[in-house]
Amino acid sequence: MNRSIITVVGKDTVGIIARVCTYLAEQNINILDITQTIVSGYFNMMMIVDTGSVTEDFHRLTSGLEELGDSIGVQIKCQREEIFEKMHRI
Repeated sequence: MNRSIITVVGKDTVGIIARVCTYLAEQNINILDITQTIVSGYFNMMMIVDTGSVTEDFHRLTSGLEELGDSIGVQIKCQREEIFEKMHRI
């Protein structure tokens, strides 16, 4: 299993989760865990996903997510789990 961490942050609007999840399904990415909150009108979501069945390269996947984020007014970042863990280790 190739796990990655996706974060979505921005001003809350209708359809953010739907658009992100639709994109992931189109890329054959399975959502393993998801959490989201809205604080004072700002949306924050973190997902753990399995990218093991993705056919395109990881850079193209992350670029596609960033473009999707731009189109819906949020910032979307995707990192491989091992890099995310190393960056956030104390």
